[in-house]
Amino acid sequence: MSDYRELGRSGLKVRPLAFGGNVFGWGADEKTSFALLDAFVEAGFNLVDTADVYSAWVPGNHGGESETIIGKWLARSGKRDQVVLATKVGKWDEHPGLQPENIAAAVEDSLRRLQTDRIDLYQAHEDDPSIPLEATLAEFGRLIEQGKVRAIGASNYSAKRLAEALRVSEQQRLPRYESLQPEYNLYDRAGYEAELEPLVREQGLGVISYYSLASGFLTGKYRSAGDAAKSSARGASVVKTYLNARGLRILAALDDIASRHSATPAQVALAWLIARPGITAPIASATSVEQLHDILAAARLPLSGDDIDQLDATSAEDAA
Repeated sequence: MSDYRELGRSGLKVRPLAFGGNVFGWGADEKTSFALLDAFVEAGFNLVDTADVYSAWVPGNHGGESETIIGKWLARSGKRDQVVLATKVGKWDEHPGLQPENIAAAVEDSLRRLQTDRIDLYQAHEDDPSIPLEATLAEFGRLIEQGKVRAIGASNYSAKRLAEALRVSEQQRLPRYESLQPEYNLYDRAGYEAELEPLVREQGLGVISYYSLASGFLTGKYRSAGDAAKSSARGASVVKTYLNARGLRILAALDDIASRHSATPAQVALAWLIARPGITAPIASATSVEQLHDILAAARLPLSGDDIDQLDATSAEDAA
């Protein structure tokens, strides 16, 4: 498996795949979540990503469910030092926005749910233009000084705002965002590659991409409108978004390369991300240990230059 990768200049070292904790307390119950986390760490991986808002969108849930399950697992397993723990603030109605007072309150709640004394990577879940960047960064700086947070990151920031935040950090000697969490996968490329990719590579930020499998489309399980009928409401949305000529070309390329490597389309799609310059660790989720092992095998899949060229050309937004 690939060596550890440094997350920006944070000093945090992570394996090249992150587990997306949005499924905990929703797609995976507590017992299954514990098994998934055990299997993830036992396989040699370490970056677990969650957020305070997960999974408030599920009927009957309030938010905080994912952090609570991770905290119970940490307390039971004793594996805190084997995990790089990443969570987020700012997108939950309980603690909305990036004003300093909100961050100060939200971090205490997250620490309590996670049953830990520190968060390794604390991320602004989305930009908050109503709050001066220096105020947000200064509060994150206080949390770092207090030992409650080791490094900070940004999620869902535009290139313009991220560049501005990095300038503010440098000019005012405040902690800087060491990572970016953007939507990025073999289908959804333009939004990241056009402006964010040059910026993060120039500035040496780590990148933890989400929707790495395009909500499941790149696994190959949605190949016709009929597949949506056999799936959830999410399946219908995936089919509507991705099931088109370009999407089918991408699936055909994934199938072709997967067959040559005795791999799965999901493994190839993740391996392409892992090989992409500037990407530190794509995020992927699983709801069973079997599914998890299938995904983790992507980190051991060596794509050739020809494989990558084929995927790049087939998935290009202007590909004929």
